[in-house]
Amino acid sequence: MEFLVLLLPIIFILASALVVKKAVSRGAKRKKSVLIQMLSFAAVLICCAAFPIMAGAADTAAAADAASNGLGLLACAASTGIACVGAGIAVAGAAPAAIGATSEDPKAFGRALIFVVLGEGVAIYGLLISILIYTKC
Repeated sequence: MEFLVLLLPIIFILASALVVKKAVSRGAKRKKSVLIQMLSFAAVLICCAAFPIMAGAADTAAAADAASNGLGLLACAASTGIACVGAGIAVAGAAPAAIGATSEDPKAFGRALIFVVLGEGVAIYGLLISILIYTKC
């Protein structure tokens, strides 16, 4: 029974990916399909976070400490992941503009590089927050 509980999120994510793939092949909009996939992933993430907490509530304090440690590790991953996605979005907008500005005026390379690096700084801040959370776990 415990093995089935471990396989259930994997089966759910694979099934939702297949459903989205069929919907796209039938002509559904990609934006809606990606939204459905993200919502199903969020549902699996919430279930995976909630089940150990509920199981730990019935057990001793050691189980509660293990659940809080697991949530701390999830927070580490989320802070780094979301910061890196934000940095990717920032660099995706800044880098082509920097290349265009450099092609028009080679003296603008230094200023353009600063804007690209500022976007990458977001990822570094997320990594630092992740390290701080990890040291508290």
